[in-house]
Amino acid sequence: MGKIFFCGDVHGRFDHVIDAVREHKPAAVVFLGDQQAKRPLEEELGDILNMTDIWWIHGNHDTDSDADYDNLFESALADRNLHGRVVEIAGLRIAGLGGVFRGQVWMPPEQPRFESVAAYVARCGKGNLWRGGLPRKHHSSIFPDEYLRLASMRADVLVTHEAPSFHPHGFAAIDELAHKLGAHAAFHGHHHDLCNYGDKCAQLSLAAHGVGLRGISDQEGNVIVAG
Repeated sequence: MGKIFFCGDVHGRFDHVIDAVREHKPAAVVFLGDQQAKRPLEEELGDILNMTDIWWIHGNHDTDSDADYDNLFESALADRNLHGRVVEIAGLRIAGLGGVFRGQVWMPPEQPRFESVAAYVARCGKGNLWRGGLPRKHHSSIFPDEYLRLASMRADVLVTHEAPSFHPHGFAAIDELAHKLGAHAAFHGHHHDLCNYGDKCAQLSLAAHGVGLRGISDQEGNVIVAG
């Protein structure tokens, strides 16, 4: 099993990732959201595409503009989106949940206002549609049906943009998802904090890590770039 690098919010800057891949040669790189690529993602990472396996989940800022959306979701690496699925990467089954909880859709522990994308689109009004469907912002909202479908799977590692409850702004719903998946490790971005939650998550037999702004950690939680 090779090394896997988990990359915190890069917000349009990829040089440190490229440098780290060149130096350490990990088997795979997983971005934890808020890429905000200024060009299509395959162009941003062109120098390392033949050196490592690239995967990603989206963050809330990846739907801030049409360019943010298109350079990620419409890139040649669109099929590397881990959101809502489990993929075996470098010997580990990794589950991905991109996006954030939003009150207009679902803000745990409150009951959801909408269960699915289809339910939201049916009620939001034609004037709010984007490209004939879900409003762009809500392409980075977590919908309950996606969460529940993922929770029915099994994984070794959970990657999310949102934080688990161990973070001051985190959610118990993320803890519960990791538990249902049977995950032994979890990594998140979003808050730009470098966090090793240690004893806080011992009762769940879960090693949870927050990866800081433009930081990189490996699958053991070792910090490669502090950010």
